[in-house]
Order: sequence, then structure tokens, then C-alpha cells
Amino acid sequence: MIALQRILFIVIFLLCFSNAIAQEFSVSGTVVDTQKNPIEFANVIINNDNGEFVKGTSTDDKGYFQIRNLPSNTYDLIISFIGFDKFKQKIVLTGNLDLRNIELIESAETLQQVDIIAKKPTVVRKPDRLIFNIENTALIEGSTLGVLKSTPGVIVSDGGINIKNAPATVYINNRRVQLTPNELIQLLESSPANSIKSVEVITNPPASYEADSGSVVNIVMSRNLVTGYRGSIFTNYTQGVFPRYNAGTSHYFKNNKINLNLNYSYSQNKINRDQDDKVNFLDANNEIDEIWRSKINRNTWSQNHNLNLNFDFFIDENSTISLTSTALYTPYFKYKIANNTNIFDSGENFLSRFTADNLSRDDKFNIGTDLIFSHQFSDKAGIVLNGHYTTYSYQRDQNVLSNFFDANNTFINDSEFNTLANQDTNILTGSIDFNLATDESSSLDLGLKYSNVKTDSDITRVDIINNQEVINSDNSDAFTYDEKVIAGYANYSKSWNAWEINLGLRVEQSNIDGESRTLAQKNTQNYINWFPNVSISHSVSDNFSIYSNYKRSIGRPDFRSLNPFTFFINENTVVVGNPDLSPAYFDSFKLGINFLDHFTIEAYYTNYDGDIIELPRQNNTTNIVAYTPTNLEKKVDYGLDLVFDYSISNRWSLYALTSFYKMTEESDFGEGFVKQEQWSNYSILQNNLTLLEDNSLNIDVNLEWSNKNLLNFQTVENRLISSINISKAIFNKRGVISLGVEDIFNYQDFETSIAYLNQSSSRFQNLDNRFVRLGFRYKFGNTKLSTNERTTDAEERERLKDLN
Repeated sequence: MIALQRILFIVIFLLCFSNAIAQEFSVSGTVVDTQKNPIEFANVIINNDNGEFVKGTSTDDKGYFQIRNLPSNTYDLIISFIGFDKFKQKIVLTGNLDLRNIELIESAETLQQVDIIAKKPTVVRKPDRLIFNIENTALIEGSTLGVLKSTPGVIVSDGGINIKNAPATVYINNRRVQLTPNELIQLLESSPANSIKSVEVITNPPASYEADSGSVVNIVMSRNLVTGYRGSIFTNYTQGVFPRYNAGTSHYFKNNKINLNLNYSYSQNKINRDQDDKVNFLDANNEIDEIWRSKINRNTWSQNHNLNLNFDFFIDENSTISLTSTALYTPYFKYKIANNTNIFDSGENFLSRFTADNLSRDDKFNIGTDLIFSHQFSDKAGIVLNGHYTTYSYQRDQNVLSNFFDANNTFINDSEFNTLANQDTNILTGSIDFNLATDESSSLDLGLKYSNVKTDSDITRVDIINNQEVINSDNSDAFTYDEKVIAGYANYSKSWNAWEINLGLRVEQSNIDGESRTLAQKNTQNYINWFPNVSISHSVSDNFSIYSNYKRSIGRPDFRSLNPFTFFINENTVVVGNPDLSPAYFDSFKLGINFLDHFTIEAYYTNYDGDIIELPRQNNTTNIVAYTPTNLEKKVDYGLDLVFDYSISNRWSLYALTSFYKMTEESDFGEGFVKQEQWSNYSILQNNLTLLEDNSLNIDVNLEWSNKNLLNFQTVENRLISSINISKAIFNKRGVISLGVEDIFNYQDFETSIAYLNQSSSRFQNLDNRFVRLGFRYKFGNTKLSTNERTTDAEERERLKDLN
């Protein structure tokens, strides 16, 4: 360790020395419109006195830009963006110059005469995140879930959304989506992607994010920057095992006082899932006693209504009040499981079998609303007040019928029961965020937040005995959950010469009360924690930079995990909560270099202390498999990422990543200590092409390879994710037809296996993710205006084509 510290000290010293002898300066600023809204992807160019191009860049999502390594001289600064007058200013550079806010004036020219002739890069890498821009790609003609499946580093599985091996928290426009993993998948599958501007994969979220947001997927929606109206209608047809339908409409309007975005969609789906399970029940010597082989077919029918509203009212040039709301209503949801299990002895001799048919019907809705007030005191200071409320209601009526047969396949008896489950959840949060530019090159963000989650849930089981309904009080329960979190944070960032540093600290006080009324069990947890994060980067030259970051985060057990009640899927498969769960803590480190504009090498290390995972645990005495959340004693994930990002031409961009990583998991299950580890590889290859003279044909090809890996004490076998999306503009670019194909090579399904101590099982899942999708979208209004889209004239495009 001492030797490593010395090496790091020498490296930092040499970097500082090389920086000290260079006499070069930087120009920075923030580009905004007349309502002080930041303008992303504005072109920023530096010319010398002779009009010759020197350097250039584009503004980020906050409208900020910085051009470094400029010798002392006189320059022309030129800033341009579609729909706005070009900004030009002469600057005399004798030191680092911060121009603060630069306001662009909306152009008076006719919108219908504006042509989009350039496309922004598909992937942008930053020290703390990856930004996947999709506005100009064929991906926007599919679903939001389809976009996430194609986003580098994001893995969508039946259990939720992960960034590599870590569960991801999903945000929309920096506001958290309060849904369960399954409901989140359902929402994203039914939501069209045509309103998405980009997806941010944030591996080191700043202190303004909740401490339990270890890794974040932030879906950034488009918004209008130019006065006018535009809208669209769309429909999609998807053919998997069964057909699926999706249709909807989007509308955008902006004038000097309001900005409105309204999206609605309706989907009707039937999704199939086939599953082959094998459980080896063991004797006292861990030898095979019985083998249970199950063939399970699951079908899900659903009808979903999806509504998303974003409304801004500009009180004056410094103050804005905003209302955002997302609603998911599922009036029809049917879930059917058909299970046939054959039981054999250790010599593969047939002993008996049983069938277990499960039919559930759900009725649920989720509405989340934010009211936001923002005020800019000056160019240097601003404040944002945010209030959020989510109401969620869920009801499930389940019937389970099991039939049992002997070795001669003769019917013996049956078992039948009904369950009625209800859940009502209310989430209330309030926050205040203050930002201050302390000087020309640094800023300070401060914030406070309060959140309260209250849930009331109950379940009643009724057994059917001799055609009579009998309440099973031993398997009925009511559970209440009350979670309060008070948080405060500070975030300081500074840039000087070729250095950038970001320091953050968040503190959270958590108070959790859970009570099972029937079982008379209470769970109370009170704790306060500190969560630091730090990020530092240095540009050694135009072609070489180095960065590093660290973050600490938390994983809290939710009410479902803490509820001690046993929920029966059938007589031999149950879900059981764990009231003894403790919060988990994660420490993540990262060190990376960017060089030659197109290459990135990144090493990372993450330590999980008490990670909460749901494990299937087989009881070899009762032959019951129970899915139970558990705290692991230790989990470590480290590896090396190699990235290549290159625009071969202004029509063809390429992104490639390969990651070699090792996962180690350790825990004591009472029967003994277990340690498992596995080296794995995760690789991505993406191509985006624009064809034809009028740029009306767009093709996206995505390949993702996941090698044999370890996840939650389960070995996951090789998996290849493949997709192609094609879109063609028609009707003078008012219409778009699209074609998408998922799982081209039929290698996306995978097998998992468990083998430790007295646990032995395997599973193969076919998730109905091989399909063909056809779509059509028609645009009206200002159809030639694509929001937030980068544009440039031919001369500027030629100058910028080698940047980034």
C-alpha cells in the first residue's frame, strides 16, 4: 500500500509540474435562451484574427462549455444553435476567462425553412457517466425499454434493470420513478421512445442524488427550445410468440410564457415465458434423494394506459413554475402459470407428479406528480423548490389449483386456495436546492430533502375444502410500513487550467417502522450515515486525460423484503420476507484514461458490505423452495473496461466496449460458509448508419455478449443480445416507417444454476424476447424542427468533424 501511495504521489507531482510550465488558458461559459434555460449541443467555435479555425466544442446538458489550452491572443468566439441568431464576440485572452451566461436570441426566420443537416454523436463519455443520444436514431421508433436494451452498459433482465452487475435506479428527467422492478419493466415496455432525447448511465451520481442510488439510469426527455407547435401520432405492431399492439400521440407547444409536452400511449400485450426447472433435493449426506423436473409456462395479458405531462410557466425571465406527472393505469392484467412437475428418485425412476395452475388478476394504477419552482437570483445564484407525491394502488386476486398423481399416473387428490392481496402506497417528498457560482471557475450546490413512504398491505387466504371456502388465518396477514428519510448535501466543483474536481457529501437520517399485525412482529430501524463522493480529472494534452472518482452509497431493505409473511405461489414455491435485514453499503472506486480522442481504459473496484439479494433456498425436508431476501456478508466486483468510440464519417459511428471483471460473493448460511468467484467478459459492439442523400434512412445494429458470470450465488451461462432497428422517413419527412428485430441469432435466453452446500438446482428461461416490430409515426406542426438537435452549416461541420 505504501509503495502504491508513493507511485500515485509521483504521478500527481509530474502532472502538476507539466501543467505549471504551460502558459495556456481556457474560455468557459453557459449558453442559455431568453428564459434562462440551458441550451445543449450549441456549437462553440474559436477563430483567430484571420478567421481561421482554432478550436471548437459543444455545450453539455447544462449549457456549459469550456475550451482549454489556448495561448494568450485575441480571438473571435462564435456560438450557434438551430432557431437562434448566431452569437459572435471578440475576446482578448490573457488568463482563464469565464463568460458566465451567454444568452441566444430566438431567430425570426420561418421555422419551415430550417433544415437539419448534421447529427450529434451517439455516445458521449464523461468521468461520471455515459450519455447515449438517440434523437436521430431508429431506436426512437420503438419502446423505452428497447432503448435501454440498446444502451451501452445497461442489462435488462426478467428481474429488473442493471448496470453490469449492480441494480440501477431509474430516473426520468432527474426525478426518480417510484415503481417495483416488474412494474417498471411494464411501464417502460408500454412507453414510446419518440420523446426521448438521451439516456444517461451514471455510475458516480453526485451528492444531489439519493444515497441509495448507487448507479442511475436517467432518461432525458425532449423539450422545446423554439416557439411553435409540433405533434405526432404513432402505432406499433410487435410479433413475438403472440402479437402486441401499441399506439399513442405526443404534443409539444411553446411560446413566451409556457412550454408544454404531453404524451399518451395505449398498449395491449400477451407475453409468453417458458421455463424448465430442475431441483435436486438432497439427503443428510448431500447426496441426491429426489429429482424434481418442472415445465412451466407463464402467460401475461395486459392493457396499459400511459400518460406523461411536462408543463412550464415562465413567470418572468428569472422564475419558472413547472408541473410534471407520470401516470400508469392497468385496468386489465391477467397472469397464468401452468406447472407440470415430475418427481424421480436418484436413479431417474419415476415416482409421482403434480400440476399447479395459478391464475391471477390484477387491478393497479400509479400516479406520480412533481411541482417545481425555480428562480435565478443572478447569473451566479439560483434556487429550486420541488414537491413530489406518488399514489399507488394494487389489488391481486389469485387462484391456485394443484392436482397430485402417483407412480402409475393415477389421480390421488387435489389442493385449491384463493388469495386476495391489497396494497396502498403513498410517497411524499419535498426538497430545496441552491446553486451558487462562487467565482469564474467554481460552483457550490446545497440541498435539503425530506421523504416519507407509507404502505398498507394485506393478504387473505381462503382454502377450498370439500367445495367450501375456509379462511386460513395462519396464512393471512396485514403489514404496515413507514419510512422517513431526512437528507442534506453539499457539492463543490472547480476547474482551473486543465484540472476539474468535484467534491460531494450527503448525510441521511433514516427512520423505518414495519409491523406485521397477524404475526405480531415489529421492525424498527434508525440510523444516520454519511456518503462522500469525489471526482477529479486532468487534461494532460488535447489527446490525453486522466480521471478518478469514488462514491459511497446505501441499499435499504424495502417493505416487501421486511414483511415476514409467506406468500404461496403454489404449495411448493413460496416468497418469504426477512424482518432481520440490515441496510447494505457500497464503496465504488474508478480510475480511467482517455487518449487519442477515441480510446478509454477504465479500472474499477466495488465493495458491497451486506448486499441484499433474493435467493431461492430449497428445504430438503419439506421439498419447498422459498425465495428469501438475504444480506450477503461480502461481495466484491472489480475489472477493466476498454472502450473505442469513433465516427468513421458523418454518416457512420461505431462504439465498442469489452470489460473483463471478477465477481466474488461470500456468506454464511448457517449450514456453512460459502465463497464463490468467477472471471467474466461483457462486450458491446454498436453501429449507427445514416444512408441516402437526404439522410432519410437510419440503421442501428447492436450486439452484446455476456460471458458465463456469477450473480447472486447463481452461475449465469453465456448470452448474446442482438438487435437491428431501421427507420425510413417518408412523406417529405412528415412520416417515419420503422422495422425492429430483437434476438436475431436466437441466443438471448440463458441458463442459470445453483451448486453450494445443500443447494442444487438449474433453470432455463425462454423470455419471449425474440420478436419483429413494425411501426409508423406521422408528424405535424413544425415538422422540420427536431428539439435539442445539433445543427451547423457546411463550413462549421467541416471544422468540427474531428472533434470529440
